[in-house]
Amino acid sequence: MKESAAINKNINQLFQILSEYYGDSILRNGWQGNKSWWQANSAFELMVGSILVQNTNWRNVDSALRNFEENLNPEFVLSISNEELAQVIRPAGFQNQKAKKLKALCEWFQIYNFDTEEVSKKSTTDLRKELLSIKGVGNETADAILVYVLNKTSFVIDAYTRRIFTRFGFDVPKNYDSFQKMIEEALPCDIITYDYYHGLMVEHAKGFCNKTPKCEDCPLGKKCKKLEV
Repeated sequence: MKESAAINKNINQLFQILSEYYGDSILRNGWQGNKSWWQANSAFELMVGSILVQNTNWRNVDSALRNFEENLNPEFVLSISNEELAQVIRPAGFQNQKAKKLKALCEWFQIYNFDTEEVSKKSTTDLRKELLSIKGVGNETADAILVYVLNKTSFVIDAYTRRIFTRFGFDVPKNYDSFQKMIEEALPCDIITYDYYHGLMVEHAKGFCNKTPKCEDCPLGKKCKKLEV
């Protein structure tokens, strides 16, 4: 119990330090109610982005999204061939694989008449199982859709989170679900918290905690173990 309490305390300390440093700066238009740091023009754009961002950076994803022009909708994705879709999303890389993944995701979405409100009526547990059953949707992608599209509480674990937590000195579980459980047990089960705290991980990894860390002026300072991760 004492060990668990210590872990929870350190997790909250980590997020508190970053929250005090970044404040609302990670939000392009400032915090407004439950406005997410992950900005998009539609829920479907977020869904597409969660697939396209796999194994690439967001700059390439933006280029791929722009290629859709006025056709960024699930009906269009399902109406064209895999080859045509691959050409649209080419800037994101791995376009043939991602085209198949987008098709599979849209086929699942079609079961709910492309209505996120209809999807959201189901429990987080059931939806996570459904998403993970879709070819090409792994844990991180499923949780991103749950949090940023469906407003469900399922903390997103990515490479940035693993890197920051490891360098901060945590014994990070290799198993995705175990690491997620460790974080969720320390935090209030709140969609705004999950959304914002994951945003902090992304922002800090981009600004300071790169593969080669930029430790000078890092807000985590002496508390970080600065391990090479």
